[in-house]
Amino acid sequence: MTLALTVLTTTDSAEKAEELARGAVEARLAACAQISGPVTSVYHWQNAIETSEEWQVFFKTTEACYETLEAHIVEAHDYDTPEIIALPVVRGSAACLAWMAGETSARSAG
Repeated sequence: MTLALTVLTTTDSAEKAEELARGAVEARLAACAQISGPVTSVYHWQNAIETSEEWQVFFKTTEACYETLEAHIVEAHDYDTPEIIALPVVRGSAACLAWMAGETSARSAG
């Protein structure tokens, strides 16, 4: 069975989050993208501790699509160093995992 992933990124507005989500789904790099926010992020950046309001985007995808999805996020994102973290889906319903695999395509990789 295809390894499923949840890939996470953040951005500083709901509109940008929707653009990232829609672009990945339209390109079939993710079967679904969920937006959550606002959330408060506290982090080190350029020798300071920053606090900002962000929106999280969770992409439901497959391992085969990861590299192309990462490249898409990097290209479409306006952060210098966007957060891109992939988490393996350890378990899930067979129907949902099959849907994710069927709705994504690694054909655009390369």
